[in-house]
Amino acid sequence: MTYQGPAGVETPRTIKVHESDNVAIVVNSFGLKPGTDLPDGTRLVEFVPQGHKVALTDIADGAPILRYGEVIGRAVGDIPRGAWVEESRVAMPVPPDLSALEKATRIPASLPPLEGYTFEGYRNPDGSVGTKNILAISTSVQCVAGTLDFAIKRIREDLLPRYPNVDDVVAVTHAYGCGVAIGAPQSVVPIRTLQSLATHPNFGGEVMIVSLGCEKLQPERLLPEGKEGIVRLQDEAFHGFDAMIGAILEMAEARLEVLNRRTRETVPASELVVGLQCGGSDAFSGVTANPALGYAADLLVRAGATVMFSEVTEVRDAIHLLTPRASTPEVADALIREMAWYDDYLEKGGADRSANPSPGNKKGGLANVVEKALGSVAKSGSSAIAGVLAPGEKVKQKGLIFAATPASDFVCGTLQLASGMTLQVFSTGRGTPYGLSAAPVIKVATRTDLARRWHDLIDLDAGRIATGEATIEEVGWDLFRLMLDVASGKVKPWSDKWGLFNALTLFNPAPIT
Repeated sequence: MTYQGPAGVETPRTIKVHESDNVAIVVNSFGLKPGTDLPDGTRLVEFVPQGHKVALTDIADGAPILRYGEVIGRAVGDIPRGAWVEESRVAMPVPPDLSALEKATRIPASLPPLEGYTFEGYRNPDGSVGTKNILAISTSVQCVAGTLDFAIKRIREDLLPRYPNVDDVVAVTHAYGCGVAIGAPQSVVPIRTLQSLATHPNFGGEVMIVSLGCEKLQPERLLPEGKEGIVRLQDEAFHGFDAMIGAILEMAEARLEVLNRRTRETVPASELVVGLQCGGSDAFSGVTANPALGYAADLLVRAGATVMFSEVTEVRDAIHLLTPRASTPEVADALIREMAWYDDYLEKGGADRSANPSPGNKKGGLANVVEKALGSVAKSGSSAIAGVLAPGEKVKQKGLIFAATPASDFVCGTLQLASGMTLQVFSTGRGTPYGLSAAPVIKVATRTDLARRWHDLIDLDAGRIATGEATIEEVGWDLFRLMLDVASGKVKPWSDKWGLFNALTLFNPAPIT
């Protein structure tokens, strides 16, 4: 990656990622006007907004447009040197052929172990470690969500003050459970997700389900074997709404008493399970925040922790860069399996990969999903990919894991939680107040402009990389240390301070009846 031009508001500044690239992105906050001379001798022939691409050479009609050293598209018409390479001038290339990928051919060597790093976490009987101490109450059907919301308000007001060691009580609600083809092959995805969520490490093993009673998804399917903890609202013992609420509160209090005895203890950093995600991405995502996340991911892997990256549609067009990094051919095959499954899923829905990126992504300089994917996979760092999870599967190994999810922020967050993620790092260029109640979310800005404007929503500024004030390595270390402090409860990310939490959103590819 080369930075052209010294830092400064008035000095033209661009970023070229790879020596073979024929475009660079503009760093200056308000873009660059026609006639501006870049340090490499390129003179702009038109205005180029911040984050958008400028042609560094003449690019002929149909010729490849290169960023990250990869083809992100082909020129639509001749593009002169110094022109704005905006979306309409970029024809999207075909995706990598899944049948012709290298498998485990360039497995990265193991990096030196990183020892001595710890955090203060909640050790569970099953050996997992939580970063929060939460009473979670799951539902088996949407019909009871309103009743549970009422009960949780009462729990917070009447019970929670008596149990100061419990961080919160949260509802794990969803739109599944009835009116669905529960025996359809793809119903395994939402059911597995709910089963996994019920045993999340931050919930301390105190499973509790509120059920209606007549739904297709019977609540016993959400409880681990040998566990009890179901309140059925249709139970004939309940005479009226107040009795139902009383039963929920009684069961909740028994669990609050257990959770209140949980205390933080010093545990090695290897007990962390971190999820990486990006949302509201822009052209800086792949050169500032995501590489810093990738560097921090390598540090976590060196410390023996578990790191998950996701978002199938934002990996698909860069899959040829990942299968060679798979630790075994079997892991590479699993990566290909998840890409193929999603290709088929989109085709059956009459959609394709051109539906991504969003209008906001495009405004931030991303021309298409190929360019977005190449920046997105930077979150994975440089470690070998140790395993692959289907949507909603629990993680059972250490190292770098691909957890297959849609790119939707809320669905991805829900599925990473189901896989066991206890802390999430979320990079953003356009900005989003996204958060999760079940696990802390660290927000990393790709641009200093955003970090300053959203000073009470962004936890870490990676935009310093674009201006040359910090290196990827320095921001990666800052993030690594911040993760340990947040996991320990020493630092609250802004989403926790404000209580900005999105509802969980199941991925349900099965039919609705």
